[in-house]
Amino acid sequence: MAGTTEKTEWAGPVASVPEELTGQPRRVVTARWDWRHTFVALRHRNFRLFFVGQLISLIGTWMQSTAQSWLVYELTGSKLWLGVVAAAGTAPMLVFSILGGSAADRYPKRGIVVLTQSAMMVLAFVLAGLAWLHLVRPPHLVVLAVLGGIAMAFDMPARQSFLMEITSREDLMNAISLNSSIVNMARVAGPAVAGVLMARLGVAICFLLNGISFLAVIGGLLLMRLPAAGPRPAPARGHVREGFRYVWGHRRIKTVLILFGITVIFGWSYSVLLPAFAAEVLRVGEHGYGMLLSANGVGALGGALTVAAVHRLFRPRVLAFTGLWLFTAMLLSLAFTRSYALALTCLAIGGWGMMLFFATANTVVQSSAADAMRGRVMGIWALVFGGMTPVGSLEAGVLAQHLGVPRTIAFGALTCAAAAGVTLWHIRRTPEERSPA
Repeated sequence: MAGTTEKTEWAGPVASVPEELTGQPRRVVTARWDWRHTFVALRHRNFRLFFVGQLISLIGTWMQSTAQSWLVYELTGSKLWLGVVAAAGTAPMLVFSILGGSAADRYPKRGIVVLTQSAMMVLAFVLAGLAWLHLVRPPHLVVLAVLGGIAMAFDMPARQSFLMEITSREDLMNAISLNSSIVNMARVAGPAVAGVLMARLGVAICFLLNGISFLAVIGGLLLMRLPAAGPRPAPARGHVREGFRYVWGHRRIKTVLILFGITVIFGWSYSVLLPAFAAEVLRVGEHGYGMLLSANGVGALGGALTVAAVHRLFRPRVLAFTGLWLFTAMLLSLAFTRSYALALTCLAIGGWGMMLFFATANTVVQSSAADAMRGRVMGIWALVFGGMTPVGSLEAGVLAQHLGVPRTIAFGALTCAAAAGVTLWHIRRTPEERSPA
């Protein structure tokens, strides 16, 4: 690995290395691992504001997600309805996420995120009002989920690609991993708090607190100091096509996205079935269901921090495939257990493995993309995640209705493991393609 060694303020020695698949020079850290590097992105004031605001807001989001799933099952008693409402919240990604990615490359990202977060805040207050007045019905949940999904389709690409503007290229990998840790800190706290509040005060309070929590992230965004940036107009249709052509021609990004999409459909969809699994298989109530989600969040938080701490010491392929196979093994174990304690353990370890894969895949995609294409690339990432999630939700709901929840979870785990095996075989057969995950 040819190059020179130099000093930086943040992480000790780095080495310049040849261009890889991004078309841009790269630098990699050659020093030993240090715990201080785990949180290096927090040295940026704008990222600190983002970190705190997102953490508060996402706790509210997970409270609402937990309460909404329980409310759907309480209103309908149907596993299929769980899949329908979950699909309604992510289906708009199929139509709007690539437009959101194009907008993120053409207009100021902070303005986009402020608008989308404000829209989601209003929707949370509307849902809180309907629930408080006992007027909420499944169709209301579907409509609100669709509107929230449209906002998310524009929010996700802008928010993900915004990380470069509030940190630096050197700190991008760390920022992405810490961003994943925010989500999973919220996954720990949100469901646990929601479980207690649902049992004592009902579901409406969870929706209300979620609406209030958006004020934290909106306030943090408005307090950031950013250089003035005007819009970069371009023909929207050609702009979108250019993004697809870029991803299709980029082997590393394309391979990661295909495996990621399969995992979302068949692996991530287990979360849709957790309310039914908690009630029918484990026979626990609201609090027990909230603790299952929190256990999964604890593991996922550990996975995100693991990536932040050690991604310089291991090849992305090692982290990603280790995480994915561990995740599928734990899902398979979950499918066969009837013990609440063992289910908590499986979800915690599975969450750790899941986040090793998800955070590494996200890091590879973002760091591989050229700066001018990052918004559109993350729009396609959102398209894969959001577009495949409703497919997975419906697949899980339909299969669970006919095969039962445990067999559906087991089927998804085996499918993901097989996809990982085929992908690794493909990578090893193409020596020039060193690495997607």
